[in-house]
Amino acid sequence: MRHRNRSAKLGRTTSHRRCLFANMLKSLILNGKIVTTVPKAKELRRFADKMVTLAKTDSLASRRQVMAALMVRYNTLTPKERRAAKGGDHSAYNSDRKVVDHLFSTLGPRFKERDGGYTRITRFATARVGDNATTCCLEYLP
Repeated sequence: MRHRNRSAKLGRTTSHRRCLFANMLKSLILNGKIVTTVPKAKELRRFADKMVTLAKTDSLASRRQVMAALMVRYNTLTPKERRAAKGGDHSAYNSDRKVVDHLFSTLGPRFKERDGGYTRITRFATARVGDNATTCCLEYLP
């Protein structure tokens, strides 16, 4: 019985599913919208809303929870790159740092007054060519 087990397995192992959602969340945060299948979008919406809720309170604890959920990896900087980063040049950072920064500097303040429901799923009329899967667009509200 699957009592109190809410997550959809999507035909993947747990580690594969966690990595899939972490990568999709990073793309959603950076781009604002992604195109995917309907079951993936419905499951990803739960995590996307939690990330925005955490970003509304900009604290060290919430940043660490977001980094854990997104599986953020920080590349170590050389001393030269570290000095440049302190001066404002963030070109040495990988995209994971940019995702966390965008979440806390843009999306968190944007939804400060809203109490949930930060995403929208818009289904497409036609199915995907190849496997006939129903696709949709998952995006953050304006």
